[in-house]
Amino acid sequence: MDEIFDYLPRELVSFVLVTIFALLIGLSQRRITLKREGETTHFGTDRTFTFIGILGYLLYILDKEDMRLFMGGGLVLGILLAINYYVKQTQFHIFGITTIVIALITYCLAPIVDTQPSWFYVLVVVVVLTLTELKHTFTELVQRMKNDEMITLAKFLAISGIILPILPHTNIIPGINLTPYSIWLATVVVSGISYLSYLLKRYVFRESGVLVSGIIGGMYSSTATISVLARKSKKAGNGHAAEYTAAMLIAVCMMFVRFLVLVFIFSRRIFHDIYPYLLVMAIVSGGVAWFIYGKAKKRGEVTIVNEEDDSSNPLEFKVALIFALLFVVFTIITHFVVLYLGTGGLKALSFVAGCSDITPFILNLLQNPGSVAATVITACCMQAIISNVAVNLCYALFFSGKGSSLRPWILGGFGSIIGANAILLLLFYLL
Repeated sequence: MDEIFDYLPRELVSFVLVTIFALLIGLSQRRITLKREGETTHFGTDRTFTFIGILGYLLYILDKEDMRLFMGGGLVLGILLAINYYVKQTQFHIFGITTIVIALITYCLAPIVDTQPSWFYVLVVVVVLTLTELKHTFTELVQRMKNDEMITLAKFLAISGIILPILPHTNIIPGINLTPYSIWLATVVVSGISYLSYLLKRYVFRESGVLVSGIIGGMYSSTATISVLARKSKKAGNGHAAEYTAAMLIAVCMMFVRFLVLVFIFSRRIFHDIYPYLLVMAIVSGGVAWFIYGKAKKRGEVTIVNEEDDSSNPLEFKVALIFALLFVVFTIITHFVVLYLGTGGLKALSFVAGCSDITPFILNLLQNPGSVAATVITACCMQAIISNVAVNLCYALFFSGKGSSLRPWILGGFGSIIGANAILLLLFYLL
């Protein structure tokens, strides 16, 4: 947008932008006002906000250096707004000052447009318009919030913004690349993904279909999600077998996406080697899930499941402690396996790690790339994921029950994903 100044006078462009932005803000305020039937205490109209923006621009350009005119105009405007607020408060008992603050922001558009880069003043207008329109959304959000919701947010801010930066980078055990910072960094990243999935489940997809439950749950833990869905499938009946299986497979798809994000965060070098594999497997898993879901949709087996009761605090101290302990254990085991058994032992360990939560194992490999070749780390990550998908298959079969109609769908869907994994792993070793 700044390139326009090369072809048109700067004053013309600035004036037009200030006028348009002020008009947009005014229209937004008018729209909100029209929703309130019988409202007689609002301040101004769309034209009023437009004239406030124009007035601010005129007073600004007449005295750019000292800005005395601009400050004087702002003072007069502030006095008028204060009088308006006093009348509303005393006669109508209305105490909100949102419109007054927005009017003052509109008055300040001129120096912002003239002195700041285009992305900044556009951002200011976007934020003002968005926050204005989201008033009722925020009200509904507050009504939905649990009593300890702010405590949960405070916990996440504390572990990520206070505890993490002050932790030392020195090794806890001599010779092993394991520092308090690396342990807590892995915990914070995984907790952040968990917290995001919790917010989406609770505030965005409160009453979601089974497929959406698989998507959201897979962002945090595919194993836990598959276990829960398999147990719920018993109550849903045989007619919904394909839909629940599709949800499990989409959770596996989200697992590949989650690891794609984690690898990108912790090791760009490993990401360059492994992203084609993870991307292909995410597409394969999603494709198989969508094929099975299409079968369920044709049969009219798509249901709505309320996941409200399943949403729990994702930042419990016990969960974080378990993850941190697993990260430490895998770091120590990996160090001695590489030391005494070499890369062959590490590759064997990757299959064993897949029987539990593989996130600590993979994050440990990503944070210690110096001791092991990048190709070996990539192979171990792929093998751990294959092993974990096989374990998820066993969980799905076990929790769905012996006589469940899900069994053919589970064996076919998970078998396709494991087979595609094995083929890609073989191609990785051959190439």
